[in-house]
Amino acid sequence: MSKSTLSNDIENDKTPDKLDINSHGSDQFKPNTTVAVVVVYQNKFLLVEELEHGKTVYNQPAGHLESNESLISAIERELKEETGLTLSPEYLCGIYYYYRAAINLYYLRFCFVIELDIILSTQPEDNDITACHWFTLAEIKEKSTQLRSPLVLECIEDYLDGKKIPLSHLKSNL
Repeated sequence: MSKSTLSNDIENDKTPDKLDINSHGSDQFKPNTTVAVVVVYQNKFLLVEELEHGKTVYNQPAGHLESNESLISAIERELKEETGLTLSPEYLCGIYYYYRAAINLYYLRFCFVIELDIILSTQPEDNDITACHWFTLAEIKEKSTQLRSPLVLECIEDYLDGKKIPLSHLKSNL
């Protein structure tokens, strides 16, 4: 397909899945896009427990953005799968670009926030999640060597620092 045909297809509002080629090619760098959520109730934070290479690690409810999914839909899905909770985020506390050298991967993480008025019980639907816990900041810091990545604590600290990005700043055609 020529560039002019590609331009015509885009101008005629053909969706990307109907185009024969991807004009960006395989040379373009694409970090792993992930979503996470800080769920907080009276200074306690919801973390999920999982096994990574046989070791227990803790993370916010989080996961990868899937094809044809908005960022908000992704975090709602991940929260439901990992905790059994059906909730919607209120805002973002940060957007993070992180390189994990141990596995040579780059991540672009969108971290959302949900503040609760009552503590909710959890029931993970994902078999990879072994438990859900409500921890204080001090308890999370004590487990710093078991956090899945430094972003777990960084997201919580950004929440505590009052960093807020309104959801209205996220735009999607999905």
